[in-house]
Amino acid sequence: MDETVQKSCWGVTAKAVIGLAGVILLAWLFAGSETIAVVAAS
Repeated sequence: MDETVQKSCWGVTAKAVIGLAGVILLAWLFAGSETIAVVAAS
């Protein structure tokens, strides 16, 4: 049972990371790389 919970947790983590990367990529495509660099630095 612990293995099932662990796999589920990693699945949620992976989806969150991929989703966040997708949002950042879309923001970069629409706003331009300079804007994202400024946001990431602050």
